[in-house]
Amino acid sequence: MNTLKKLVLVMLFASIGLGYTASQFSQPTYAAEATLQLGTQNGDVWDAQFRLKMLGYYTQPMDGKYGPVTAAAVRNFQYNYGLTVDGLVGANTWQSLRKYSVNQEDLDILARVVYSEARGESYEGQVAVAAVVMNRLKSSQYANTIEGIVFAPGAFTAVSDGQYWLTPDSTAYKAAQDAVKGWDPTKGATFYFNPETATSAWIWSRPQTVRIGHHIFAK
Repeated sequence: MNTLKKLVLVMLFASIGLGYTASQFSQPTYAAEATLQLGTQNGDVWDAQFRLKMLGYYTQPMDGKYGPVTAAAVRNFQYNYGLTVDGLVGANTWQSLRKYSVNQEDLDILARVVYSEARGESYEGQVAVAAVVMNRLKSSQYANTIEGIVFAPGAFTAVSDGQYWLTPDSTAYKAAQDAVKGWDPTKGATFYFNPETATSAWIWSRPQTVRIGHHIFAK
């Protein structure tokens, strides 16, 4: 009987051990992001080229191939942003690229917001609207994606009334890019409103930073 009990216990612990080992291998692993280098050809290269193009470092047609031209653009970016200049897109370079640029989808969203909310404003006023989105992105009080910020319930009138879906023009795209690159005419504002139509006592109570065109910007 004792021998049988021992055998059962051995089998039980063995199964637990195997189960634990299996669970280790079945869990998703979050290894460091793959480094882009000469010869790499995938969607990440498209993303990097798009971001470098937005920042003015990559001037050739995007092709998703990490060749000498892309490597040179990366080295110039690394040099100007105080990174190790090795021509490779590793973790630190990805982090900086994403801090100072956006992907195509996010740029489209920003341009739509600019066009639908501020197409009648001056160029500075259009950049300012995009800057509000970027300022919210930096704040822990809002969603951590541009899409999440723009589509939060009641966040933007143009989303609520459908004007968001109008096709943005080239000026809206340029204004969105300038805001992404860091131009903030609003002085850190996370709100804006039209004083001629705003009736909310709460929005009027917010600390105002600047007025640009028909919008007052506030924190």
